[in-house]
This record gives sequence, structure tokens and C-alpha cells, in this order.
Amino acid sequence: MADPLDAYSRVVSSVAAELLPKVASVRAGRGSGAAVVFTGDGFLLTNAHVVGSARSGTVAFADGSSGDFVVVGRDPLSDLAVIRAQTATPGPAVLGDSDELVVGQLVVAVGNPLGLAGSVTAGVVSGLGRSLPARSGSAVRLIEDVIQTDAALNPGNSGGALADSQARVVGINTAVAGVGVGLAVPMNGTTRSIIAALIRDGRVRRAFLGLVTSPAPLPEDLRRRTGQDGALRAVEVVPGSPAHRAGLRAGDLVLSAGRSPVADAQGLQRLMFSDAIGRPLPITVYRNGALVDVIAEPVELTGSEA
Repeated sequence: MADPLDAYSRVVSSVAAELLPKVASVRAGRGSGAAVVFTGDGFLLTNAHVVGSARSGTVAFADGSSGDFVVVGRDPLSDLAVIRAQTATPGPAVLGDSDELVVGQLVVAVGNPLGLAGSVTAGVVSGLGRSLPARSGSAVRLIEDVIQTDAALNPGNSGGALADSQARVVGINTAVAGVGVGLAVPMNGTTRSIIAALIRDGRVRRAFLGLVTSPAPLPEDLRRRTGQDGALRAVEVVPGSPAHRAGLRAGDLVLSAGRSPVADAQGLQRLMFSDAIGRPLPITVYRNGALVDVIAEPVELTGSEA
């Protein structure tokens, strides 16, 4: 008998078959959404805004099983949370690498929109490198390298899986930005560091530098000199901050930090985790036609910094 499915349908249906058992429906306080099993011992990944301030809740799986969970850790500034089921869970989903995605690539979203458990939608990667503001208290941070997709997302999809054609989870669905515009937190090296910190410490410690920046192109002579096409323009230096104490000024072009080139805000944000707190951070800037080297010492972000 001929296969009634076309190639596209076969891919989507195979991804659905692989992931539906591994994406749970989540209820925590007044919040609800989805979560993805990512270890063999009951850890699930979801959005911080799905669990909110709750310490526990319930999970339900496609096979009809359900049980309680506890919140292991949450990080509002990446909109990620790790929970642990207090009952047996299906085998884990395979985590992929969003850095390998390309615009136009097929992706499949699995979640529980509008209370409809086990829903699947498909689309393509519409854009990469988007940013999404996230807030914790007065601290605001951009979630970096957000994935934009046209796979239909609705309330309840939050915390569910965005997967590639091999059923590898490349993102955690987080927001609906408009008709045909869904956003997902990327699954990459930074995300894995956040997940590890949440499991280990229940929170993510971040470093604070005190620079407000925007991407800026480099003059042609500086491009030839450095081999870089872009840098970060210091728009504002927070008074009294580590950047201010190091002598950085508004208008400086930040070329490198930690001896690595930076061309966008994400490049600088990737350095601002616990390892950077209290440690000298060499920064090279271009100022008034000259390269200037400074040493800053980031402090821990406490929530009082904007």
C-alpha cells in the first residue's frame, strides 16, 4: 500500500510521535503551560513565567500519568525554569543546538495551547538573533539569540518544545509576539550553562558591568587593523558601576572583552555570568582615534541595578 503521507507530513508526524510523550502539561498556582523532559531522572525544562513564584505544581503526560513536581530553580532573566517530577517520567528528549539553525528551516512546536494537551504545529524559522526583554525586579536583560518562528503558538504553548526535523529540541517556546510570530528561547551553550546553574544552585548568578551599548560598524581603517566588522558603542556608562570605575566613557567603541571580540550585546552578555564576578575583565575600546585598554571588575547583579 502506498504511503499516504508526503515528505513534509512524514517529518512532522515523526517529530510529533517522538516528542509528544516527553512534553508534559504543567499547572503551577494560577499558571499553566508545558514542560520538556530532558533527563532520565525526572528533570523538566519550562519557562520561568509558567511556574511564576510557585514552589510546586502538577504535571500530566500524554500516556495519562500525572503527579506532583517541585521547582528546582527559576531564572526570570532568561525565562527558564527547571522542575523535577515526583513521579516516573518518560525518557528524555534530545537537546539540540540552536546555533546550527538557518532561516527557512522546518521546525515543529509541541505544547498544550489553550488547555489542549499534546498539540503540534509546524512552520519554519522566520528569523534568528532576535532579542526579547526580560525583567526581574528592576533588573532588565535581553534574552539573546531568540528564535522567531511562524509555527502557530498560543497561550499554553509556553514551556513546550521547538524541535528540528530530527526531533532535537532547539528552543523552548516562550511568547506570542503577533499573528504568525512566535518566539522561543534558544537551546545553545549559554542556555545549557543556565540549566546547569539552576540544577546546581537553584538560581543563576550574573555579573554586572554597567554598560548600555548598541551595535556599531567600524571605520574601514579600523576594520583592516582589527579584522572586525563591528563593535559595541557605549551609549551610557552607569555612574559608580564597574565600567565607570574602570574609566569607560559614553561614546567608546568596545572592541573586545575578556580578550574576545564583541560585535553585539549578546557577545558581552555571554561573559556576564558567575565566573566573571569579582575577576579582572580586560576591555579594549577605540577612543579618539586610539586603542585604549582598561581593566574592569564586574560585581554581582543583585536586582537593584537597572
